[in-house]
Amino acid sequence: MSAFWADRRVMVTGGAGFLGTAVVRQLRESGASEIFVPLAKDYDLRTGSAIDRALADARPDLIIHLAAVVGGIGANRENPGRFFYENAIMGIQLIEQARQAGVAKFVTIGTVCAYPKFTSVPFREKDLWNGYPEETNAPYGLAKKMLLVQGQAYRDQYGFNAIYLLPVNLYGPGDNFDPASSHVIPALIKKCIDARQRGDAFIEAWGTGVASREFLYVDDAARAIVLAAERYDGRDPVNLGVGSEITIRELTELIARLTGFSGEIRWDPSKPDGQPRRALDTSRAREAFGFTAGTPFEDGLRRTIEWFEETPTRI
Repeated sequence: MSAFWADRRVMVTGGAGFLGTAVVRQLRESGASEIFVPLAKDYDLRTGSAIDRALADARPDLIIHLAAVVGGIGANRENPGRFFYENAIMGIQLIEQARQAGVAKFVTIGTVCAYPKFTSVPFREKDLWNGYPEETNAPYGLAKKMLLVQGQAYRDQYGFNAIYLLPVNLYGPGDNFDPASSHVIPALIKKCIDARQRGDAFIEAWGTGVASREFLYVDDAARAIVLAAERYDGRDPVNLGVGSEITIRELTELIARLTGFSGEIRWDPSKPDGQPRRALDTSRAREAFGFTAGTPFEDGLRRTIEWFEETPTRI
């Protein structure tokens, strides 16, 4: 519990989603009692009028902006225009109208997809502008990156306290397992479990398996976001991750083992690998607001697999 949250009104966009649910839970555990979640069916945050209504209803002192239009490589390839426009317009209008409404602090959740395609590992925040993002998710990554520019510009001109966090790929119970839009971990879990249950001899995996990724358990990410909201007021972006990577081939073999799928894994090199490597330097988060990830990767995967198998309406 923290006295910081005792009398603060907090609005969490995307607060009913995968990460948002965990953030709201962490806020409550930290002492926040006035939390407003603008549901998409009631507030279309792509429109200025809905943002005005949400701000009037919530009267927030602090906003955590999690709402986003997201998906895996396939969804990004199919929806580059939509992913760019809807993420950009939602964030840009929300920040501007929050400033006009006198919101004291704004926490923007960015994306690791904002980093250049070829970034030295581990990714350091100072590398963010050293090149163009990986092509398959560049429109999404750039739309979210513009919110960093906006937050810094508003800090300089208006004294607006906007901070920007860069979480690496997330996973955990409650993730999106829809094959049309899911990210790699839920996609592989579903693929392996479905194949095991049908008795299939093999599964197909995208790409070559040589690309690497870093994964942060959703509850760790939520804890990091709440800590930053409470303790960090800087203009510089901050990575949120664990500081280590795993290749997609190793990940696929690990998930196959943990799900009990013993068949063959066939790789399809005609499908994209995405960004060659992703692993973050997490020292700024540790130094600025004391965040270190605490969930061992296999433990987090087991919890995610157990949730998927025990949840009838998991897609």
